[in-house]
Amino acid sequence: MKAGIVGLEQSGKTTLFRAITKGQAPVDEYGGRANVGVVPVPDERLWWIADKYRPRKVTPASIEFIDGAARMTEEQRGKFGQPAGTGAPPRGGFQILPEMRGSDALLHVVRAFTTPAGDPPTPAKDARELTDELVLADLQAIETRLARLEKSLISVRHGTTTPETIERDLLARVKAVLESGQLVRSVPLAPDEEKMVRGFDFMTGKPQVAVANIPESDIGQPESGAAGELRAYCEETGLPMVTLSAKVEAEIAELPEDEQREYLEAMGLTEPASDRLARETYDALGLITFYTASEPEVRAWTVPKGTHVIDAAGKVHTDMARGFIRAEVGHFDEVKAAGGWEEAKRAGVVHLQTKDYVVQDGDIAYIRFKV
Repeated sequence: MKAGIVGLEQSGKTTLFRAITKGQAPVDEYGGRANVGVVPVPDERLWWIADKYRPRKVTPASIEFIDGAARMTEEQRGKFGQPAGTGAPPRGGFQILPEMRGSDALLHVVRAFTTPAGDPPTPAKDARELTDELVLADLQAIETRLARLEKSLISVRHGTTTPETIERDLLARVKAVLESGQLVRSVPLAPDEEKMVRGFDFMTGKPQVAVANIPESDIGQPESGAAGELRAYCEETGLPMVTLSAKVEAEIAELPEDEQREYLEAMGLTEPASDRLARETYDALGLITFYTASEPEVRAWTVPKGTHVIDAAGKVHTDMARGFIRAEVGHFDEVKAAGGWEEAKRAGVVHLQTKDYVVQDGDIAYIRFKV
């Protein structure tokens, strides 16, 4: 799973990236490439299971965070070999690097603090402006593709249906929605159309989580002022929101692990930013976690809500899906309450499930298969 971090200038997106990835990127530097860091998803359930099995290997689920979208001045464009008019989005201000297109969700960082120069926060305005930039980037991608399609359709008789005409008509519909101020994810699509649109990796087609980047002085305080304004905007637009101070989180991330908990408590925080963002990103993407456990390895797996157990088995190994027979499934809460897997079986809370069983968040599964 990949989450792209976006934000306007001075919003603190790279500082947040450093906090999440424990200092893997320099602040205030941009070299025309994305910063990428892989972070394990915090999961107390996984470690409880591992404590029971004492496996040789424990593999948590992970999220790849990408810091790869920024506004660039004309001078910066020239410096990094990207002059205006050569692939830049309309209005020329916002550059989205290729790595960002492949992200599954976006973390939209919004400044909720006063800058060192004294500029007050304007969170709702900033949030709308960044959304406008993403819309423009999607429009540019559509216009580029439509231009190519029209060239390829010059020799096609009018009224003839081809894969190219189907794609052209679909993109024209999406373009009209974007030009009306709506987002790609608001376009009603049939399953085959959704698959086609997904291939374009439209930025406004991705789930988003808003991140209110507050000053240190606001930590632990009731949401008001800039954070409250952004909360109202998010409720209006249906966006989930996380409130944090990227600067403080980055400072905590650079501490030795044994000092991090103490610092968090001193700041009135219960957990680091990466934990909260991981959960919100999971929820935004509609993902759940199930587990496989044995002495060689205890592992957390990520699948979409509504996944059938045979498809979950295929994520573990294709042979498991191909030769699927049954799955022994026990929910973590019941297994823990019983004291372990064998105890849970004796208590009757582990059940045999057929391929049509829908996996639940927290399930522990043993797949029976034969190939």
